[in-house]
Amino acid sequence: MTKDIDQLSINTIKTLAVDSVSAANSGHPGAPLALATLAHAIFQKTKFTPNHPKWPNRDRFVLSNGHACALLYSILFLYGFDYTLDDLKNFRQLNSKTPGHPETPHCPGVEVTTGPLGQGIANAVGIALAQKQFAATYNKPDYPIADARTFCIVGDGCLMEGISSEASSLAGHLQLGNLTVFWDSNKISIDGSTDLAFTEDVPERYRAYGWHVIDVDEENPSLSTLSKAIDEASKVTDKPTFVKIKTTIGIGSEQAGTAAVHGAPLKPDDVKHLKKAIGFDPEQSFVVPSEVTDYFKKSVESKDKQYVEWQKLFKDYSHHYPELAEEINRREDGRLPPDWERFLPSYKPSDKAAATRKLSETVLGALTPVIPELIGGAADLTPSTLTRTQNAVDFQPPSTGLGDYSGRYIRFGVREHAMGAMMNGIAAFGSNFKVFGGTFLNFVSYAAGAVRLSAISQLPIIWVGTHDSVGLGEDGPTHQPIETLAHLRAIPNLSVWRPADGNEVSAAYKAAISSVSTPHVLALTRQGVPHLEGSSIEKASKGGYVLVEAQDPDIILVSSGSEVSIAVEAAKLLGKNGTRARVVSMPSFFAFDQQSEKYRFSVLPDGVPILSIEVMSPFGWSNYSHVQFGVSRFGFSAKYTDIYDYLEFTPEGISSRANKTIDFYKGSKLLSPLSKPFYPQSFDLFTHGR
Repeated sequence: MTKDIDQLSINTIKTLAVDSVSAANSGHPGAPLALATLAHAIFQKTKFTPNHPKWPNRDRFVLSNGHACALLYSILFLYGFDYTLDDLKNFRQLNSKTPGHPETPHCPGVEVTTGPLGQGIANAVGIALAQKQFAATYNKPDYPIADARTFCIVGDGCLMEGISSEASSLAGHLQLGNLTVFWDSNKISIDGSTDLAFTEDVPERYRAYGWHVIDVDEENPSLSTLSKAIDEASKVTDKPTFVKIKTTIGIGSEQAGTAAVHGAPLKPDDVKHLKKAIGFDPEQSFVVPSEVTDYFKKSVESKDKQYVEWQKLFKDYSHHYPELAEEINRREDGRLPPDWERFLPSYKPSDKAAATRKLSETVLGALTPVIPELIGGAADLTPSTLTRTQNAVDFQPPSTGLGDYSGRYIRFGVREHAMGAMMNGIAAFGSNFKVFGGTFLNFVSYAAGAVRLSAISQLPIIWVGTHDSVGLGEDGPTHQPIETLAHLRAIPNLSVWRPADGNEVSAAYKAAISSVSTPHVLALTRQGVPHLEGSSIEKASKGGYVLVEAQDPDIILVSSGSEVSIAVEAAKLLGKNGTRARVVSMPSFFAFDQQSEKYRFSVLPDGVPILSIEVMSPFGWSNYSHVQFGVSRFGFSAKYTDIYDYLEFTPEGISSRANKTIDFYKGSKLLSPLSKPFYPQSFDLFTHGR
């Protein structure tokens, strides 16, 4: 066995990764074999310590090609993160710490959940942005308490996905000199050679984006070559760095350089061949030489010293800047400013009607000065989403004259998918960033991959989705979301809010900003809505509540958003004919489902027919109503009032359907739609397993 400790360490990383994949009989051994040297070089150069894994000034590492996670788990294990050999042996097994792609917060040392290609590099751009903003906000002369960097490995697949282009373009514009991306150019994808579909000059593309590009000539470069590239990248402070590295996928195996080694375990004879070639016993598995254990232990001791030095710096900083230090400590503890909720606006029915997007602007204007960790922007829709508050400073390179790095308003450009993944990165950075992004609700669908990962990763980001229905009017069916809320509501651990008035908008923001593990989507109107008699922030915070009560109701009208006020008028119309109608406002299924059974049944009891009203797909409303009045077709280009009249979302249209519902169920023994043999939300991913 070689005694060159670096090479021995690299070979140990390789064999641990291969053994993990073989033990599972599932996984991707090719990339870990090709990238072990690079990963070793990066982790040698980066600032972190497993003894303080949440150190705010640690460097961040993102494995965008997350299928190579056996590599990441192996190196994290060697550095002393909370993994054992048994965890590596349980790779890809139920409830293990080593799932088939890196997951946060379940996997120690993993910064973001990766796997869907392109998401990781966009996350890395978001992390680097957060690092820049945090540093510009809190650093002082002679006190560089925030000077961390972000490192990311991407594969060919990541760079084929459009999201990586979106994020890389913005990173270049923002001159994120603290970001280094390594491209593992092995010219292999699942279909075979990348010559089949991916032949562009990628380094030239990144130069055009405004990146510093390092093209490493050496194939399967040595540790020293890679270390020099990392050093060069770290000296570039005015632009992100893109490093092209040519590797051979599955190097050392008998299938090296082929697609066959990408996504299937090595055959047993090939594992033995590989181990023998690099000096390991081919008959043994999960071997960690004592020299390697000692080497990584000493490396951690060195990294611990960096942490201790930073602690001393921060202690001195705290003496000179006590208010800023306390603010940093508060944010790191996950605490919001005291009494921030009192700044949430509340409304009376006599207040002027307004679009809920406008009411959202009011909330952001009230909270932005109070909550310094509140940061966000829009996907080139600032005038439409109303997400930029008065006196906001844009997050921009100071050299552009457009803002500075302490700015808290982000111009994401027309890049919804990158915006979603960058928001995930900003939230994953930590320091309790509360990040929001604005676009039309329909175009949240452009970012569906990132939205889903927010929920999986328990990142409490906030989507401000305006123009929430056919109520946006003349832009027509291409812009009018019909199925969007049904899709979003179906995603586990995603809280969707469609507020009906100003109090409900404030309740939605209260839930979103208070959240520590659930992302939120706020669906907001373009058209004006009245402030409702009976609404309040407290009531709306329950997700669903009785807005208009009726004694022994003949029917319950349950609705959300702009249709709630129409339902109220329909109830009045029904009352003129002697029909008693309760009106329930349901701004959030997710929040309502968290309430006690007693409360939920008090709102939607047995024995009363329930009609839901929402001017979009009725899919999902059967959990809360017996009959659904919705829209199962695409919209129209017309004035919104004409569309509502045409679709009969009017007091008359609702009251007519209410009467038909009452007649249909007359004489029936009717159970609430909440009545089920078991509550469908009872198995919670985040409290069971793992």
